Amino acid sequence: MKNQSNDGVRRAGSRTCLLATSALLLLAGSVAQAQSNWPVKPVRMILGFSAGGISDVLGRAVAAKMTANMGQSVVVENKPGAGSTIACDYVAKSAPDGYTIMLQDIASHAINASLYSKLPYHSTRDFTPVTLLAASPLMLVVHPTSPARTVQELVALLKAGSGKLTYGSSGAGTVPHLAAEQLKALAGADIVHVPYKGSTPSTQAILANEVSFVFSSMPPAVSNVKAGKLRALAVTSAKRVSAVGDVPTMLEAGLRDAEFVVYSGILAPAGTPRPIIDRLRDEFARAMASDEMKGVADRIGAEAAVGTPEALGALVEREIARYAPLVRASGVKVD
Repeated sequence: MKNQSNDGVRRAGSRTCLLATSALLLLAGSVAQAQSNWPVKPVRMILGFSAGGISDVLGRAVAAKMTANMGQSVVVENKPGAGSTIACDYVAKSAPDGYTIMLQDIASHAINASLYSKLPYHSTRDFTPVTLLAASPLMLVVHPTSPARTVQELVALLKAGSGKLTYGSSGAGTVPHLAAEQLKALAGADIVHVPYKGSTPSTQAILANEVSFVFSSMPPAVSNVKAGKLRALAVTSAKRVSAVGDVPTMLEAGLRDAEFVVYSGILAPAGTPRPIIDRLRDEFARAMASDEMKGVADRIGAEAAVGTPEALGALVEREIARYAPLVRASGVKVD
């Protein structure tokens, strides 16, 4: 009787193991099928910025192209606020299934990692990189009535009027602010910072000659320079921008360590399966290679720069390390 009982227990145990194994195989098969069939529903691209900015223009254009290519909607959702940390937190806590992704930029990760004393997510561990999309410099501009026609003339002007001249930015801790602080340090001059609530008000300030100079994002800078409403002194990229090929780089103008490039990349929640990451990367690469997206990039003064997930991850890590001392030197901190 005892042996029969033990045999029954063993047989029951074997059946349980077989059932468990079958269930795991079925689950693995369904997961693999879900990954191979992706996408079967709309993909949401979260932006931590307001409508109308360079990231919004780029995001909506590439989303429209991907929708046409894939036959499945890619929907842009703006979740602005708190320096894009609201959007970052939302994506970090979303399901890692490829249906919620984020268009991030240099501020959302590289700068915010040092700017905020405490974040509800980790800037790298809680995200999976997908691909870099595009990169765009800033443009150093002055009002047409300014006596400065070159970067060196502006530096001399700043030194001569130390403590009296001003610069505008799109807000404390933004790339234009940090770029201006770097120029301030390189010039060895005291310049008063006038922060505005976004790039549009700061552009309006330099157009109205309310401040001495501004490091502007490319779209308003290019259009206003071509219209003669602003004077361009330099761009902050390593090479000249085709849209304004006669404008020198900061290095050509004689200033080192003044390269500031605003990049846009795609991130997914940590744990998103690699097959989905690879498919996303391929779809973004296909969209960015189109004539439509090349035209969009040219209009906003950007350059398409699609790469591997590993390349974007390495870039984010490098930029976090690079901007940490600049944020500390600026004295800006957000609790």
